[in-house]
Order: sequence, then C-alpha cells, then structure tokens
Amino acid sequence: MTDTVVKPRTRTRTKTERPKLHKVILVNDDYTPREFVVTVLKAEFRMGEEQAQRVMITAHRRGVCVVAVYARDVAETKATRATDAGRRKGYPLQFTTEPEE
Repeated sequence: MTDTVVKPRTRTRTKTERPKLHKVILVNDDYTPREFVVTVLKAEFRMGEEQAQRVMITAHRRGVCVVAVYARDVAETKATRATDAGRRKGYPLQFTTEPEE
C-alpha cells in the first residue's frame, strides 16, 4: 500500500493596480473670452451650462481650476484637445494635467 500525498492547489491572484488618476486643470488667461471657455468645457468635458460657468469663474478668480479627473491617457488627450480648440481660434487657452495625490 502506497500513500499518495495530495498537495492542495494554490491559485495566485495577480492584483492589478489601478492606474494613477490625473487632474485636468484649466489655466486662466486674460485674453480668451469667457463664452469660448464655457463652450470648450461643454464640448470637450460634457459639462452642462451651469457647471461650465462655475469652472470658468473659479479659474478666473483663482488662476486655475480642476476641470475633471481621468486616467492619464484620457486626461492628456482631453487637455490637448481643449487647448488646441483655443489655439485654432487664436486664443492662449491652456489646459494642463498633473497626477492626483
């Protein structure tokens, strides 16, 4: 009679780390018309009129305002597209990104 040792099967789970989120930040300038900023916020970030107005006014008063938080690639794409919309109209409109703490 032979004893067979049965080893329990262990399953290793790979814990996938959530990607770091990045903030999209609207930088105030003294040249881009407020209405245009609101239009860009509504188009690129799918904001309603009221929310877009609040973000624009906050950036105007404080110099910057966090617009939204996304995965890095999405944040960078949206910031670039929004900045490019201003450039096409000849405005110095600027959106930047930075990692969220």
